[in-house]
Parts: sequence; structure tokens; C-alpha cells
Amino acid sequence: MPGKKSKKPPFEICGHEVAAGSRFSFDLRVPDLYVHNDLTTPIHVINGRMDGPVLFVSGSVHGDEIMGVEIIRRVLMSRQVQRIKGTLVAAPVVNIFGFLNQSRYLPDRRDLNRSFPGSEKGSIASRMANLFLTQIVEPCSHGIDLHTAAINRENLPQIRADTSDPEVEKMAKAFGMPVIVNSQLIEGSIRNAAADIGVKMIVYEAGEALRFDETAIRAGVRGVLRVMRSLGMLRTRQRKAPPKSDARLKEPTISQGSRWVRAPQSGIHRSVTRLGTEVNKGDKLGFIGDPLGETETPVEATSSGIIIGRSNLPLVTEGEALFHIATFEEPHDFVAEQIDRVEEVMSEVTARSEFDEPPIV
Repeated sequence: MPGKKSKKPPFEICGHEVAAGSRFSFDLRVPDLYVHNDLTTPIHVINGRMDGPVLFVSGSVHGDEIMGVEIIRRVLMSRQVQRIKGTLVAAPVVNIFGFLNQSRYLPDRRDLNRSFPGSEKGSIASRMANLFLTQIVEPCSHGIDLHTAAINRENLPQIRADTSDPEVEKMAKAFGMPVIVNSQLIEGSIRNAAADIGVKMIVYEAGEALRFDETAIRAGVRGVLRVMRSLGMLRTRQRKAPPKSDARLKEPTISQGSRWVRAPQSGIHRSVTRLGTEVNKGDKLGFIGDPLGETETPVEATSSGIIIGRSNLPLVTEGEALFHIATFEEPHDFVAEQIDRVEEVMSEVTARSEFDEPPIV
């Protein structure tokens, strides 16, 4: 009935109560700057009128990985999230120190994503990890953490998840990326800490640090909304004829491992292999030579699979990681089919948009 009040209790977070059917933004206080200025990081909550899962979506756990900020902005702007079941908690800038300094790390040079669960009395990294875990992650039932590759590296849009957990695997598949990397839980990571307290969580990896990539952003927005639908937080779209790629994405490829190909020598690297390319062991991925062209050494694939990450910086030193290859147990023909799906899905993502605003170019 119009005007009928919801019986759902308010959602409580960080000392705030967010009434059912409302949105609320607040600033989470973090340690002050050394010039004694207050420092906070923004949090936005959408609390639906009906009960349902509590999903957090986080970005910039590594401060220079800014793609998640734009993905979260677009999710919050989407008309679809206006009538959700359950609660959405958005934390676009977790590592505010690194974000302000365009740095992956915190001021003490520690990696926040290797500092969980942290403690109230440890280093700044430990305190930040403990604060985010206890105040933002613990009230939730599910989570999506948004990442990119490091500086001068680029990742193919992909999902990383511990697929030994059926509910996590369901989330990973729902996101809609053709490649899922079965990534074991890493000690000190937010994903590991979340699993320890029963929060089901996946990681989206795409693009490059300190850069926006429109296709990767659209794929991220699309994926977050798909996961929300799979959790019952959003209405399932009714389509008479779903796109071919959506139908084929019912069973994405799950990689059981990955390996880095490293530079055999120092020099100037010329890559001849794109992201998403299928390679076989021994294939030439690039060439490293000296500035005069007097010496040249090929960079060869050390295993067969799909290129899911690569370095974009031509200047390399011996032993530097150049190409990241996801490996598969399936036959060659099956893996080759996934390459077609990667290109097909990315083309669809590029062609479609949830918004009227112009794309980032």
C-alpha cells in the first residue's frame, strides 16, 4: 500500500542507522595525516525495503588501482539499484593514503592487502586493515573487491575466486567473465580474512593502475549487477532472446593455475602478443634486444594457456615478469573456444551501456 512503512529494521554500520528504503553516505575516520589534518574515506549505503544479502563492493585497496572507483560510481548511479532487496555497502577508496599519493602502498610502505585481519594496536597498515574488516566487511554476507594490474601492467578482465566454495563459485560464474582463475586464499589478503569470518567474496581484476579503461569499467559494472541478480538483490531481467554471449557464459572457463613468463635478459622488449591470446608452450611472445639491434633474444611461453596479464613497459631487466598465462586442464579445442568468448563478450560490453553519459576515451 502507498505510504506503508517497512517492518525491516534499520541497517547498522559504524554507529549509523540506515532506514529501510533509504540511502546514506558517511565518512569513515582513518588515522590522521602527520600535519594533524583529519582524514576520512567515503562510504555509501543503499538499504532496501526488503530483507536480503548484504553485499560490500570495494575499490582502491591498492591506492593506485583507481578503476574500482569509477565502477562503483556507475553502480550507485544505476536505476537498477534503487529497488534492491538487502543492502549494498560501497567503499570506493579503501586505501585513502595510497589514493591521495597515487601509490599502491600505505605511508609505511606496507601492502594493505597483505595486512588483514590486522589489529587495533599494530602498524598503520594493520590498523587500517582491522578498521575496514571490523567496520565494513563484518556486517556483510558477500563481497566484491575491484582491482587492476600494477603500474605499467595490464590485466585481461577476469575473476579470481576460491572455487572450492560452491557459493563463491556461483558468484564468480554470475559475474559473467569468460575466464575465472581459481585462486587460493592468500594469507594477509582481504579475501582470506573475509573467508575466515564467513563472508563470501570474489575479486575482479581488469586494466592497469592509474588508468581508466572504458571496456573494463563497463564489464565491471555489468558484472556487479549480475552478481546482485544472482544473489536475489535485483530483479532478474526478462528477455525474449538473450544475447548469444550471455547464453554461452553459463559455464565460463575456470583456470586451475597461472604462471609468469620472465625476461631472459635485460633490454628493450617488443611484445607481439595481446591480452586474451591463446598460446602454446614455446610460442614467441616478444623479443628483447639492445638499443643498437645487435643482439636479440625471444621471449617464449613457458606453458600453454591464455594471456591474462602482461607488462606494457618496453624497458625490462632480467627476471622481470612480462606475461601472465592462465593454464587449463581442458583440451586444446575447448580453450580455443574460450578465446572466441573473450572477444565476443568484450565486444558486447563495449556496444552496450547502462548509462546515457558519454564513454571515457
